[in-house]
Amino acid sequence: MSRFWSERVRELEPYVPGEQPKIDGLIKLNTNESPFPPSPRVRDVLTDGAIDKLRLYPDPNSSALKQTIADYYGLKPEQTFVGNGSDEVLAFAFMAFFQQPRPLLYPDITYSFYPVYCQLFDIDYEMLPLADDLSINLADYRRENGGIIFPNPNAPTGRALPLSDIEALLKENTDSVVLIDEAYVDFGAESAAQLVDRYPNLLVTQTLSKSRSLAGLRLGFALGSVELIEGLERVKNSFNSYPVDRLAEAAAIVAIEDDDYFRQCRDQVIATREWTEARLQELGFRTVPSAANFVFARVPEGEDAAELSRQLRDARIIVRYFNKPRLSEYLRISIGSDTEMQALITALKAILS
Repeated sequence: MSRFWSERVRELEPYVPGEQPKIDGLIKLNTNESPFPPSPRVRDVLTDGAIDKLRLYPDPNSSALKQTIADYYGLKPEQTFVGNGSDEVLAFAFMAFFQQPRPLLYPDITYSFYPVYCQLFDIDYEMLPLADDLSINLADYRRENGGIIFPNPNAPTGRALPLSDIEALLKENTDSVVLIDEAYVDFGAESAAQLVDRYPNLLVTQTLSKSRSLAGLRLGFALGSVELIEGLERVKNSFNSYPVDRLAEAAAIVAIEDDDYFRQCRDQVIATREWTEARLQELGFRTVPSAANFVFARVPEGEDAAELSRQLRDARIIVRYFNKPRLSEYLRISIGSDTEMQALITALKAILS
């Protein structure tokens, strides 16, 4: 540690992202990226003219992109917020809404950036344990709080809550912000975006990284009441007034507008996920019901998940292993192409034989 670091930096335990290997030829099933390229229309907007304009600052309000998102979800542009990936949007939300006298509530098994943000922004929090089947029990959240956040579907489990359960929570929890992190919602869950107009304390975040195949672009957004979005804008404009660059905005707009391509790719991911779950179960894995673009699978009886992960890597296939309580017997497997998933099953058969 450097003597020049502040005390807050000394205390931080940063988020550890999934490995981005530099080795060619690996089948990469560890970071929930799309197996498909972005919409073909993305290439059409990356013109010489667009590149020439990079000498100019982008629109600080990303007005065209906000209008596109608003149109897609049947909202007003003032109910949308955009940033560099949903991680940045989440960070702004933690700062804007969760620095409260009462603790923020979130699951004990969930997206591991949440405790990092709590530490960074000095937010009091309570982690509520998942049920034995790794589901979120929203009855546990009916208590005094300074905010509630959880992914739907949850990560890394892939389990989704029905929208009716979320709405029941919103009807009771009216005095703090409820943030639904919908990074994986397009693969089988029902979005809470349709509830935004009815519940002024609801904030929904999404990303273009997964179902729109734009992980390398870094574009996320939030949907909420005008007052919540104004809070995010205040934080953003106190940090970085130009978070979304010109090329990112142009590409994001056409990716959202190309709904046919989006649905085609999403449906293929879902079909491949269902095929993969069935094959894993035949090999003795116990899979958590997934509404995401990954499968969370408990390894067969008598097998060691860490060792199995290592052996898959030796076979040039990378999956995600979490060496944490209640997770250490599981592997999280991103859904790749049909060819990649067939290679995974073939490798597992050889390892387990």
